[in-house]
Amino acid sequence: MLPHSYAVDSLSRSQDLASAILASTTPSQISATCASIDFFLQSHSPDQSRHFFSITFPILICKLFGFDDASSLPPPPPSQKPPSNGWVELASQSSLPDLSSKIFSLLSPNGTLMNSISAVDRRSLVKYVFPVERLPEWVRFMLSNEKYFRVISDLCPFFKGKVKEDAVQGSLCQIQLNVFEYYLFWFAYYPVCKGNSENLDSNSVKRSRKFRLENWTRSIRGFSGSSKREMEQKFEGNLYIQLLYGYLRAFVPIFDLDAHQPYRSSILNYSLKCDGSVIVRAEFLVNVFVHYWLVDNDFSPLPVNVCKSFGVSFPFRSMLGEIPPTSGLGEVVKLFVKYLNLSSVMSTDGFDNIECNESPRWRVSGGFDSGGSRDLVSLSPSVCSVGSWNSWIQRPLYRFILRTFLFSPVGTSMKNTSQVFSVWVSYMEPWTISLDDFAELDVVISGSSKDVRNQETESQNSGYSPVWQAFVLSNFLYYSSLVMHFIGFAHRFLHTDPEGIAQMVLKVISLLTSSKELVDLIKNVDVVFHSKQAVSSKSALNSLYRIVPSIREQLKDWEDGLCESDADGSFLHENWNKDLKLFSDGEDGGQRLLQLFILRAEAELQGGDIAHAHSLQIIDSLKEKVSYLFGGSTVKPIPISPELRQPQHTRDELFKPRRVGDQTSSNVTYKGDWMKRPISDDEVAWLAKLLIWLSSWLNESLGLNRPEDNDVGSKWFYVNIPGDAVNLNGSGEIVKTLVCLIGSWLLMMGTTTTRLMRKHGLRINLRVLASKKVVMVLLIFVVFSVLKKACGLFH
Repeated sequence: MLPHSYAVDSLSRSQDLASAILASTTPSQISATCASIDFFLQSHSPDQSRHFFSITFPILICKLFGFDDASSLPPPPPSQKPPSNGWVELASQSSLPDLSSKIFSLLSPNGTLMNSISAVDRRSLVKYVFPVERLPEWVRFMLSNEKYFRVISDLCPFFKGKVKEDAVQGSLCQIQLNVFEYYLFWFAYYPVCKGNSENLDSNSVKRSRKFRLENWTRSIRGFSGSSKREMEQKFEGNLYIQLLYGYLRAFVPIFDLDAHQPYRSSILNYSLKCDGSVIVRAEFLVNVFVHYWLVDNDFSPLPVNVCKSFGVSFPFRSMLGEIPPTSGLGEVVKLFVKYLNLSSVMSTDGFDNIECNESPRWRVSGGFDSGGSRDLVSLSPSVCSVGSWNSWIQRPLYRFILRTFLFSPVGTSMKNTSQVFSVWVSYMEPWTISLDDFAELDVVISGSSKDVRNQETESQNSGYSPVWQAFVLSNFLYYSSLVMHFIGFAHRFLHTDPEGIAQMVLKVISLLTSSKELVDLIKNVDVVFHSKQAVSSKSALNSLYRIVPSIREQLKDWEDGLCESDADGSFLHENWNKDLKLFSDGEDGGQRLLQLFILRAEAELQGGDIAHAHSLQIIDSLKEKVSYLFGGSTVKPIPISPELRQPQHTRDELFKPRRVGDQTSSNVTYKGDWMKRPISDDEVAWLAKLLIWLSSWLNESLGLNRPEDNDVGSKWFYVNIPGDAVNLNGSGEIVKTLVCLIGSWLLMMGTTTTRLMRKHGLRINLRVLASKKVVMVLLIFVVFSVLKKACGLFH
């Protein structure tokens, strides 16, 4: 029990600090407030700091990230833009390094605030109720249903012990967190809220001015010519990135992970240095970032086998819909994934002896035998974790990237997609990651020497080698199925910027062909995946048969719900996820689609205003890489003939928009791709869908979807008129005869027109009437006519 005077002093000073925080808007005021908070926490014990964390800390979070007062009424919707006067945003935008340093010192993982938080949490002095409106979307849906919120702790262990029933309203539940967890939830939510608000702003700006997509590749690192130093300088000026790296470095171990995990399958693996609280905190932090950034609005947030084991089936697809992930998360996700992949980099010396358990935790025993066998390690049928944190992000990251490629709407900025593409490429090249990539952030955070870090990791920067075989095999879908999805994305967005899209495709193909060993490994896995298990003369292929069940399980789980026939802009058809077709020889195989892409890109670049030599050089390099990948000498032109349109899955069916009415778009065949593109911002969505359906009905009714039969067209039918004279008596008979004559003439003209359209492959296309310009003209005409008539009646 605290003395009354200490309690009153702590309460009054906490209230004064809260008032000072609310009034701090200028850099000088913010710096002084940070110093006051630091002094208060240093001069008070954890028991005396209870009032600070009860009263002042929620207000501090609001001012740091620019949210509304968390202690007042329920917060606004997540899409509401945070105010621009948030301290973190202000420090990142301003050219005042002292302000950024002050805020970072306050929030540093080794600072006074974090130390006080740890001390308060050890005594369980303060608990917070986190607002449900700020949780990831799929969690909000679960908590809104009594059937689901009771099992959320079992489905997501990091929610265990945190879901409580509301004491006031027993039918509702709430999330109760300690101080560290409460702060971390807000920290993870900040870029999500910011991304949603920026997306709304960009949509409103896009309607007010003409948007050009020609220069979007400038935002892609490596394409715009920006150097690594420029990227590091961007990180240096971003306070949030610095804090994120600081928390990852302090709370998520990547080196001696065995020392932090006390329980093993064997007592011989027990370490006296173990500290279970370290790995528990690390797992919680990784889980929070994964579910806020990678999962969030995914309609399949959890592995399918986990849901089946609990007998749970979530109707998230109908609720969340086919929407892309939150935009603007590319930079933070890239740093997060890159840091976690460091654990794989540090463990490459033990990739020949990996133990797979039911737990996502891992260990590497023994060392790497340079003269030993390079065959595949023993993998369990389930997803085997290669590297401590790799299995934690495999599925959510895969779906995060795939949903971006499938659901990104046409006509929007490519900045977010380019950032996600950069995350994907970085994830597929863990052998290029080293501690030196974080040297600049280390200098900012801890002042460590960059030269020493370079010497330590100089030997780690290399290309693919057989020690990375287990990583590639456990993440094989990133190198195969996701490549096919990206080719479909490239076809869909090629018209926006042919050169930029071609550069992205070239980057992916160059990665796959960067090493002969990597190409051989991917091809061998594809061979054993599509062949029945049998004894082969090659021992390497025999060892690869063991990972086929794991790949099939991953394919079914990771692409759950993402391969439907109505996926917007997807070239996937039904049952696609039962097979891998990167090296397939069919019309929808990777080789044919890449050849078609090269032809389209070459035509787009040559058909532009100026065919730059650099653009043509990209096409030549792409041809060379594709030829090397598929073992051909040249990229042969794809013959365009009527026979190619006869197979069940024709090339025109590969790129199809959303479902049209009660029919799938695969049943609506038009000539050309214009009718097949997704609905753009220049069209009225509901009217376009209606006109597409009407066009398909007319084409089917008039037989325009069928080729013209020459035999039918050559036959003429004659009507024998009786020889008796026919007398027309009266005007009624004359009118009837004229009507029949005009009707016959119109029918003949319609039949002739239909035959000509069928002969030349023409189709009825009413979609052009859905253009907003046409609709606006018709609306203005109607309004003008109504006003004219109204004025005439008035006069």
